[in-house]
Amino acid sequence: MFIRRPFAALAMLSVLAAPGFADPADKPTDPQIAHIAYTAGVIDIDAAKQAIAKSKTKAVVDFANDMLRDHQAVNDQALALVKKLNVTPEDNATSKALVKAADDERAKLDKLDGAAFDKAYVDNEVAYHKQVDGALETLLIPSAQNAELKSLLETGLKIFQGHEMHAEHVAAELK
Repeated sequence: MFIRRPFAALAMLSVLAAPGFADPADKPTDPQIAHIAYTAGVIDIDAAKQAIAKSKTKAVVDFANDMLRDHQAVNDQALALVKKLNVTPEDNATSKALVKAADDERAKLDKLDGAAFDKAYVDNEVAYHKQVDGALETLLIPSAQNAELKSLLETGLKIFQGHEMHAEHVAAELK
């Protein structure tokens, strides 16, 4: 089942945030953080588009539409901020691993239909948001040096914690 294999790259974010990585030299830079956060948003936007196209379940489609709207709004704010700050987001190993894991997950979800797709998508959304929220709290927000970037990440965290709860609610409805 897909929930047993949440995005490996997000698990890597949790490992990076472990106490053994407290050395400031091991923390991502603001341009790397911007790229990681934006990439995580794009991944959930793409997953939402897949769910909207495949699911016939109103609760799943409504949830996916919320993910699409909210993640696009946060990513739009992120793009405006990096433009304002004249910062170029920096691709990095974490961003690349996120994209690879998301591509693999989307390919697996493409093979499913009906209730099996709905359950796998929503279960993955629960796991994904838990990992993203954890990475934001323990690594990305504490590592951010720019106050505006930190504030945007904190706002995103509040939104994404709500997404996690919403995904859990939808998952409970599907059982």
